[in-house]
Amino acid sequence: MSEPVATGRKIRLHILRCNPADPASVPHKQTFELEQSEGMTLFIALNEIREKQDPSLQFDFVCRAGICGSCGMVINGRPGLACRTLTKEVGPEITLAPLPFFELIGDLSVDTGTWMRGMSERLETWVHMKKDDVDFKRIEEPMDPDLAEKIYELDRCIECGCCVAACGTARMREDFVGAVGINKVARFRLDPRETRTDADYYELIGNDSGVFGCMSLLGCHDVCPKDLPLQEQIAFVRRKMVAEGMK
Repeated sequence: MSEPVATGRKIRLHILRCNPADPASVPHKQTFELEQSEGMTLFIALNEIREKQDPSLQFDFVCRAGICGSCGMVINGRPGLACRTLTKEVGPEITLAPLPFFELIGDLSVDTGTWMRGMSERLETWVHMKKDDVDFKRIEEPMDPDLAEKIYELDRCIECGCCVAACGTARMREDFVGAVGINKVARFRLDPRETRTDADYYELIGNDSGVFGCMSLLGCHDVCPKDLPLQEQIAFVRRKMVAEGMK
């Protein structure tokens, strides 16, 4: 495997660091300087820092392809994925911080999984069938291609937490389901196998911790790394819940 081609350009990463497991650790900014290589992403830069300068630097990654959502962080004040961010597009001075709202594990690493699981269990984000016994014929029956495409579009959410980190309501309400939760409701409303009704969904998100808590600032829509139509889905679900609440 060939070595990355250096460009001769220096970049500086200013990283907010803190280790909650260490009582003596206080939040502080640490600066690292390195030479940018051709096609370098923040993921590559962080790995180079950890390998060559400071092995204690904490950040998360799995897929390196914008699929797992593990490397979400605040990049120059904006939530995004390190593996999909080229240093040449945000440098040469780059400030990195952990995603807000979620529990800090250390440095740039946060626990999005616990919150995502709690939200999914609260909204019961799985197909609710009429029968306890699974009817595999019904599960595998052909679906209208256009409908399948609409469901697939919403299923592309990787639960990276960027939308929640950019949400004003989430900063004020810990119980807010966020755009990721509303998107899941929109997805399951489309599924022809789903037996829940709008009245059932109203019980789940027809309140201030659900769709009516959204202040329509749409930071979620602006930062979504998968470019999901969150603005449209929030507006759609809100209209449905308003209609249900007026019955």
